[in-house]
Amino acid sequence: MASFEDNLGGRLALLSPDELDADQKKLYNQLQDTMVPWARESGFRADTYDDRLIGPFNAMLRSPLISKAVMGVTSAEGAETSLSEKVRQVVILTVGASWQAAYELYAHAAVGKKAGFDEATVQALVAGQKPASLTMDESVAFDFTQRLTHKNQIDNELYERALIAFGEKGVVDMIYLAGQYMTISGLLNTFAVPAPAGQ
Repeated sequence: MASFEDNLGGRLALLSPDELDADQKKLYNQLQDTMVPWARESGFRADTYDDRLIGPFNAMLRSPLISKAVMGVTSAEGAETSLSEKVRQVVILTVGASWQAAYELYAHAAVGKKAGFDEATVQALVAGQKPASLTMDESVAFDFTQRLTHKNQIDNELYERALIAFGEKGVVDMIYLAGQYMTISGLLNTFAVPAPAGQ
């Protein structure tokens, strides 16, 4: 029977804290102080029981200085976004479903539930489907993100809907958030990072 920690690095070995160089160790400590506790509070795991990082964080250790800058964008987005948490989770889950990024969907299904979505809504988003239960703004966020990820273009009608829903800043915030999770999904899929067994 597979255990929680079987093959969680996908194509990458999970790095142990004692084998990291100085730059990797700084990033590792930052992630342990921020992302790991946030993941636990949100209902998913970002580390193993022996303190190795999983998900995109293990891959990030391979390029610690650029990854540190990426985490700066993550922090700024969380602090400065004009989007509601539910809209954010619609964007993130829509990107994850488009990329079929297993770990991303595992993690943000939990975050989506914590944000207030019911199980049926989360499962529809994970499947790449538009739930009927979405509010008007959430529905626009779904349409915008799906169009951006699948067609790479936003037509005038959808642009106007997004502008009415979120304003210019909100549209920029939504693009930054989608792009951030396209990068994360790219890491996860390139390195074939799975969701933990049984999740």
